[in-house]
Amino acid sequence: MLTFQDAAGGGMDRRQFLRVGSLGLGGLSLSDLCAARALAKGQSRAARDKSVIFLFMHGGPSQFETFDPKMEAPSGIRSTTGEVKTTLPGVTFGGTFEKLARRADKLAVIRSFYTGDANHDIKPVVGRDTLGANMGSLYSRIVGPMQGATGLPTNVALFPRAVMPEAGPAITEFGNFNAAGDLGTAYAPFVPGAGGNLQKDMLLNLPRERLNDRRGLLADLDRWKRWADTSGVVEGFGTFQQQAFDTLLRGVSAAFDLSKEDPKLIARYDTAPLVPKERISTRWNNRAHYADNAATLGKLLLLARRLCERGCGFVTVTTSFVWDMHADVNNAPMTDGMGYVGVPFDHAVSAFIDDVEARGLSEKILLVCCGEMGRTPAINSNGGRDHWGNLAPLLLYGGGLKMGQVIGQSTRDGGEPASDGIGMQDLMATIMHTLLDIGEVRVTDGLPRNLLEAVTRGTPIRGLI
Repeated sequence: MLTFQDAAGGGMDRRQFLRVGSLGLGGLSLSDLCAARALAKGQSRAARDKSVIFLFMHGGPSQFETFDPKMEAPSGIRSTTGEVKTTLPGVTFGGTFEKLARRADKLAVIRSFYTGDANHDIKPVVGRDTLGANMGSLYSRIVGPMQGATGLPTNVALFPRAVMPEAGPAITEFGNFNAAGDLGTAYAPFVPGAGGNLQKDMLLNLPRERLNDRRGLLADLDRWKRWADTSGVVEGFGTFQQQAFDTLLRGVSAAFDLSKEDPKLIARYDTAPLVPKERISTRWNNRAHYADNAATLGKLLLLARRLCERGCGFVTVTTSFVWDMHADVNNAPMTDGMGYVGVPFDHAVSAFIDDVEARGLSEKILLVCCGEMGRTPAINSNGGRDHWGNLAPLLLYGGGLKMGQVIGQSTRDGGEPASDGIGMQDLMATIMHTLLDIGEVRVTDGLPRNLLEAVTRGTPIRGLI
């Protein structure tokens, strides 16, 4: 394990330091990634100056308590949290989403979206339509695994541990968010702070209080660089190894340099105070997951925005498995569950929208929010809703798409599309057309046929582009 130690801990020898050139980013060394970046320049013509953040609502959110409350339906069907008027005439959201309702003119809600089955998995992000790879891996395979100007990975996955080390591990029972399929591990998402190869190979061995001391941390990094320069460990580095060294320094410094973020902005994103763990009932086995979600969701979206602003193309964001609301020993009923999960979601996404708008990035960054399925029209005997694959909520913001609208309609009981159904291939096409010049993709040499078919099939959601 490579460690950056403080003065009391001593340094490291040249053999240890050369492992900088082998820091695994999804199985490919960092220096190899620099080489891949150089080789991929001819492919980057397909990339638009856009980014996508896919906020995956793992567990399957209810369409009723989110964006299609159906208050005219009987009490066993309609939203258990009531409804709230939005800025769009005649459109209401579930009662938990008061902040998003005030920003509805900046959103696109799809009320005829369906995922096709009621299985717990991660199919909108990793599934058959994405070749068994994270959707961001398809993008990364086309444009290259590293962003040319900054050295950032083009494909990143963020879990709670990215912003809160003490959070529980990523949920892998229902699918691997880090999968690259047959595309190769070089194109797998980079996973900060969640046990990926890079984290196993690199440890910042500094006291926790030093991480909160920006000036002290940067001084430590400067000392480490001076030590490397004077110890001869960089002698004999090739071009790509030198790029790897520079990328490592630049990346570590940027990751911990909070001077570019106003503390007031960080506070506006922070969802932790909204649902303290002590307010979550011990009845639910999912209590720790609810707490991790509330503690990290806002900061994860802030981190995602920072990555996209600096050139990352695709960021998957997901917290613990929290949107499953059966009302059983694991999961709270709809009313309690939306208090635990819907309130942080409403706050975090609203803070993200305000931030992106203020920075003039609404044309550049597309936010996509959905889960693997929706919920049954009928509320079960315990006050929960069960699995449902025929209709699911879908929310989009930004990306230069046409916002301020509701697309499609559901049936009176909220269980099926009443207009033309919009499936996952349509959603994927919308994302790929946002990120890529599809005409350039078609004429890019060396791309696997199945990849070409995957990213060019489907039609973007009508009315958005």
